[in-house]
Amino acid sequence: MNPRITLVIVSCALSVITGLIVSRGGPPKNLAPIRSRPLIGLSMDTLKEERWQSDRDLFVKRATELGADASVLAANSDDTRQLRDVESLITNKVDALVIIPHNGAAMAKAVEMAAAAGIPVLSYDRLITGCDLDLYITFDNIKVGELQGRFIADRVPPNGKLRLIRIYGSKTDNNAVLFKQGQDNILQPLIATGKIEVLHEDWAEDWKPENAKKIANAAITKAGPNFDAILASNDGTAGGAIQALIEEGLAGKIIVTGQDADLAACQRIVHGSQTMTVYKPLTLLAGQAADVAVKMAQRKPIIARAETDNGKMKVPSILLDIVAVTKENMMETVVKDNFRKKEDVYQGAEAKP
Repeated sequence: MNPRITLVIVSCALSVITGLIVSRGGPPKNLAPIRSRPLIGLSMDTLKEERWQSDRDLFVKRATELGADASVLAANSDDTRQLRDVESLITNKVDALVIIPHNGAAMAKAVEMAAAAGIPVLSYDRLITGCDLDLYITFDNIKVGELQGRFIADRVPPNGKLRLIRIYGSKTDNNAVLFKQGQDNILQPLIATGKIEVLHEDWAEDWKPENAKKIANAAITKAGPNFDAILASNDGTAGGAIQALIEEGLAGKIIVTGQDADLAACQRIVHGSQTMTVYKPLTLLAGQAADVAVKMAQRKPIIARAETDNGKMKVPSILLDIVAVTKENMMETVVKDNFRKKEDVYQGAEAKP
């Protein structure tokens, strides 16, 4: 058993109420005494996307409110650099480590290094695989894919078929695999019966919009303009696909899904070039992650009511809820939650009263 963590699983009847209790207990011998003001290390895949800048700012803000300091490093989607970042945070003797991995498998080594130093690790939003991981916090990523898939399925003509282009995320991101799994849960029965025809599909390396645009361009070259929808796995890839649609004069005529409720995506939705996004309340995710990280640093008990198989163990997990967002419920979701400002979302468009 990992000396940093004791996992006590209560009976099935009680686990519904009590969940899994992650108890840090006392620190191992090789760990320095806990600071009165904990230092949390945050190793991030990238800060290129607006979404991850928001995560960083929200996490740091909440950690500060809790009386902790946060040291943040971003690796620019480079596995080697992210490992060096983790080494640096360990050298600086952080009390807990939060990792948003570029490659979930590659970061197993980072978890091993932290374990050797007696530092607990929280995997943030993306799962680190193949290692003895302490804790995982994320949204229900299979449900994300199911929401996207359901949105497409609900738009299949009653007496016809829907012609679909599918753009997946990065193969190195386990979440991208889970999104696809959720999409497949809904779409495969319709594909099998011919109600949905997949014209083209591919993975967008590193989630880059330009790679998604290339996939959409290739799909249009292959199949022509006669298709109905693009299932893009996040807002960045949706934006890239929409650029391809703009070039073909198809923007606003094709259903386009997304995820993350990026400001640009919300603007595209109210203007009509993107159809939906999946809103994952980042304030909730970052805030709870900071709460948990500070407790880990202080060796306090943590409640996790779920488990996620990372290929080596069942990782105690905290799963948060999500919601599908369209033009019709924009005001009642991302604007009401103050995740986006009304004036920013509806810039150049007629806002709802």
